[in-house]
Amino acid sequence: MTERRTLDYFIRNEKEAELAALADRLAEGFASRAAAHDADGSFPFENFEEMKKSGFLKLAVPKEYGGDEIGLYELALVQERLARGDGSSALSVGWHMGHMLHYRIARPWPESLFEWFCSEVVTKGAMINSFASERATGSPSRGGKPQTVAEKVDGGWLLTGRKTYSTLSPILEHFIVSAAIADEERNGEFLVTRSPGITIEETWNTLGMRSTGSHDLVLDRVFVPDHAFVSQAAETERKYPKQNDGGGWMLFIPACYLGIAWAAKDFAVRYAKQYRPNSLPGPISDLPNVQQLIGSMEVELTTARHLLYSVAARWDEQPEARSALKTECGIVKHVATNHAIQVVDKAMRIVGGASLSRALPLERMYRDVRAGLHNPPMDDVVIKNAALRAIAEQESS
Repeated sequence: MTERRTLDYFIRNEKEAELAALADRLAEGFASRAAAHDADGSFPFENFEEMKKSGFLKLAVPKEYGGDEIGLYELALVQERLARGDGSSALSVGWHMGHMLHYRIARPWPESLFEWFCSEVVTKGAMINSFASERATGSPSRGGKPQTVAEKVDGGWLLTGRKTYSTLSPILEHFIVSAAIADEERNGEFLVTRSPGITIEETWNTLGMRSTGSHDLVLDRVFVPDHAFVSQAAETERKYPKQNDGGGWMLFIPACYLGIAWAAKDFAVRYAKQYRPNSLPGPISDLPNVQQLIGSMEVELTTARHLLYSVAARWDEQPEARSALKTECGIVKHVATNHAIQVVDKAMRIVGGASLSRALPLERMYRDVRAGLHNPPMDDVVIKNAALRAIAEQESS
């Protein structure tokens, strides 16, 4: 991280400037600890304590329940800036932040349950994530049926199964678990609270994003009361109608990877301005080939950021169009993550062989940014959806 902050043209008003400043302060601390947590794959509990104390965790909670009710544009802004300090922490908390925005807009929960959980977030710093991935089914976006099973019993359900890629699992007390309903042809989602029968197996030992705590969650006949069967809420239990938000809340994912890319670009440019080999009369930033790399990084980041923030702004400003923005949101993720990978690659080319050293942050950024290819939606799905839309538009013309 650097003390000097460049003007960010995507900050449009005083509120966004305050949110950016909050994220920047948190990111400074994250950056000072990122290498150590990456080295041993440990979960950065102290980062989350700082977010809790700062009020960051309640930013997406509705105002009526004590939160700040930030929009999607603001969510992307703070997530991008957090990731400039540490990609793992930003991506991890992004799942909580994104889900809270999604639940606020889509209202899939019984309202009394949602109000209670919002209070937990505001007063205790509680967080949430949804655990759906399993080894046998792969990504839930591919449509596999969960092998985790929910069995009906008096007063509730017993859940048994194993979830993989359970980000935030070391710190969560509450999580959403998808399960197949026993003896029925349907699935359900349950709000599960940590209790006997739940164990966390520390299976997360990866190339990148090593500090997200994405271990396996194992459930052995875990009791969940009827009121916590969140996807089965009767319409009479809802204060607001259910809405289709087009998956816009997931734009926190590309925002995180653009933050990593920005940090890599910033490091490489500072390095280029300061590094003066004795074979040259000045710094390597004077070299045409280095300037070409710096310019390419700037073009790729600027292009992706414009796409991210324009779609996020439209999502905020046109609620009636949110469901139709699903394809655009997927394109943002595709463009942002792939551009971010290219930016970090160019940053390493500028720094040269030193970029491979663990004494510098670039090799961690290089590993972390590649994880974006494996976050939803996947590239092939995005491109297929774009093709189907183009075909449909041609047929209707």
